[in-house]
Amino acid sequence: MQNQNLSTEDLIAQDVGARNPDGLMAQLIAMLALAWSLFQLWIASPLPFIFGTGVFNSTEARSIHLAFALMLAFLVYPAFKRSPRNRVPLTDIVLGLLAAASAAYLFVFYEQLADRPGSLTTSDLVAACFGIPLLLEATRRALGPPLAIIAILFLIYSLAGPWMPDLLAHRGVSFTALANHQWITTEGVFGIALGVSTSFVFLFVLFGALLERAGAGHYFIQLAFSLLGHLKGGPAKAAVVASGMTGLISGSSIANVVTTGTFTIPMMKRVGFSAEKAGAVEVASSVNGQIMPPVMGAAAFLMVEYVGVPYVEIVKHAFLPAIISYIALFYIVHLEALKLGMQPIGSRPHKTWLRRLTGFVFGVALISGLSLAVYYGLGWLKPLLGDNALAGIGVLVAIAYLALLKVAASNPPLPAEDPDAPIEKLPVTRAVLLSGLHFLLPVVVLVWCLMVERLSPGLSAFWGSVILVFILLTQRPLLSWMRTDGAHEHGTFKDGVIDLREGLIAGARNMIGIGIATAAAGIIVGAVSQTGVGLVLADLVELLSMGNLLLMLILIAIFSLILGMGLPTTANYIVVSSLLAPVVVSLGQQNGLIVPLIAVHLFVFYFGIMADVTPPVGLASFAAAAVSKGDPIKTGLTAFYYSLRTAALPFLFIFNTDLLLIDVGFWHGVLIFIIATVAMLIFAAGTQGYFIVRNRWYENVLLLLVAFTLFRPGFWMDIVHDPYREVPPAELAQALDRVGEDSQLRLRIRGEDLVGDVREFSVIVPIPEGANGQERLDKLGLALYEDDGRVLIDTVGFGSPAEQAGLMFDQEILAVRAPTDRFAKEWMWIPGLLLLAGIVLLQRRRAGHAGT
Repeated sequence: MQNQNLSTEDLIAQDVGARNPDGLMAQLIAMLALAWSLFQLWIASPLPFIFGTGVFNSTEARSIHLAFALMLAFLVYPAFKRSPRNRVPLTDIVLGLLAAASAAYLFVFYEQLADRPGSLTTSDLVAACFGIPLLLEATRRALGPPLAIIAILFLIYSLAGPWMPDLLAHRGVSFTALANHQWITTEGVFGIALGVSTSFVFLFVLFGALLERAGAGHYFIQLAFSLLGHLKGGPAKAAVVASGMTGLISGSSIANVVTTGTFTIPMMKRVGFSAEKAGAVEVASSVNGQIMPPVMGAAAFLMVEYVGVPYVEIVKHAFLPAIISYIALFYIVHLEALKLGMQPIGSRPHKTWLRRLTGFVFGVALISGLSLAVYYGLGWLKPLLGDNALAGIGVLVAIAYLALLKVAASNPPLPAEDPDAPIEKLPVTRAVLLSGLHFLLPVVVLVWCLMVERLSPGLSAFWGSVILVFILLTQRPLLSWMRTDGAHEHGTFKDGVIDLREGLIAGARNMIGIGIATAAAGIIVGAVSQTGVGLVLADLVELLSMGNLLLMLILIAIFSLILGMGLPTTANYIVVSSLLAPVVVSLGQQNGLIVPLIAVHLFVFYFGIMADVTPPVGLASFAAAAVSKGDPIKTGLTAFYYSLRTAALPFLFIFNTDLLLIDVGFWHGVLIFIIATVAMLIFAAGTQGYFIVRNRWYENVLLLLVAFTLFRPGFWMDIVHDPYREVPPAELAQALDRVGEDSQLRLRIRGEDLVGDVREFSVIVPIPEGANGQERLDKLGLALYEDDGRVLIDTVGFGSPAEQAGLMFDQEILAVRAPTDRFAKEWMWIPGLLLLAGIVLLQRRRAGHAGT
């Protein structure tokens, strides 16, 4: 647990390595970090395939990736608090070399290992016996004890299975089988998680480090402050927006806190927020950055592998809840400012609503016009240029960059970063915006490659990083040359080279903890696959929840919080998704709750990252308290209170997947966004006890009721009219004949699971095309037969929709539920909005009396 008296510099050091030695060792660490960044850029680029050399397969790349991470971990993270910070002891150098050699073993002996899969030699066993303990020690140093302890417990559980209590017992694994599974194969340490870290995560962390080094972080803060500083609670609102923009590409909530919080927390305190509330606002907004696409603390790339859907789909599903959560936090800050009676900093010229609306519409039209011009322009240019398309687009990007730099040079430079400077006047928004538009260019390139070109995340981040490298090398001399007043010297090309070098080093140092975390979390994933502990957890949750669906989800949320304590975002997601996501799916099916897998993974992910907020371990809260000089526990409790909206969202989208834009059209999606945003603002008003005026207790209850109705109108509609009707299982073909192709049937099934236990569960069956019910049944891939009044599955077609739904031979169909014709659930919004109108009238009348 971090001490609240630590300085900001200490916290940043802990995030990237707390040891900064002098002399030759400092140069060695810098060279290793630089080499790691260059290696990652090389394997992400098309260059190895162009030159036909330096091509590594995924296992070899993971091996080298982990070797760099382990070597740097032992060099930059001291073993104990009393260990020296200005030098590296010989023991740490030796341990680092041993750890790196053990990790590189898979690269060096890859061909031999591939020729004898499963046949462990003495040298394999030695590599594993050194590698696993040294990985655990590196984890303890870089991330603290929690993840290392969890990994050790899973290793012990793997070996001691036969001696465990009945509920936890399994057949056990031998020591050699454990070593082989965890270190030599790609099922454990070198599994999917480390693969994602190698292929995608490093490039995005490096992209963020280069962007920060270029000055974009300071630009985003100044832009948010200039836009919002004149509002009540303006600095806190600026903190929310700035942290949101930083969180877009950040892999750590703690890094978000210490990066933006250093500037925003003192500003919030200066305008009237207490130390605890200032820290809590920064924590809530920084942790929210981890649920914000496109990076989501690297979880987005892991979800691609674990859920099995394209990256663009992950972004689409995660986007709406994240945006709604940020809007609600902005509103919470506004309510706090109203409760504290805060006054704005400075003022802006008054503009009529018509003028504001006109400006907004013009801005949207301009951006839309530019976007369409670029989209269709490139669509026309690429076929025209053929093989020269990449060079042609590169020239266009360079021209755009020079034009934006010329605009920046025509405006005053941003003020120096000084959080302790008095706030005398607000920056001019137009001048701030124009002074850093070129920082948006690599972000645009990144998003374009991801969303339009549909390149892999790693290659997209590579091209974004290439643009940033060019910006770092050239922006200083070009800005100095383009300025006509000669009053501002930005630096030379040499300064740009230094910026680039420091950015590459910072990116690698930022990745040490994440690389170690994904490897250590791989131990847990490996233990799950080797022992079947997921089924044990499912039995435990089922026992504790007593079959109650809501209690089951609450228990999963609590377990996610506990497992997430002290873990960085990436490791956090790996642990909670591998352990708890299958539990939600399994028990949900048994209880009639059938939820898309992406919703389940987002559910456990949301509660996992809430551990960064929640005392007693909430690391982000301790980091914010170190900056604000407030009480860390109070900061954590206040941040948790602010984050209730984030805690409510997972329950809502489990029961109402419209919030994740699953099977939702464009205009329906727009309507869902508007209603869900209004609902979340009402929820925030109800939990904060303030709407137009301070709420009375019954108004809080009514506001929460309105929010629930807007979020989940189907709950009330299901009470008014059952959404399904029971159909005898023998009449399945007739039921298929009577429903539309855009509908679904729910089947209640009894049968054996993968381990031979008989259980009941529910599945959703799509309706295929067909002239009649029997033809649709055949296209589903189902053949049924009756035996003594029971309807059983005779055969299931290979790769058929029935097989994909989870149906298997010899299962019994217990019940068929077909959808009924009823009013759309959205009609229930009307009574909810009428109730809201009544509350508004009550509070306006009370506000009017108070005013007189």
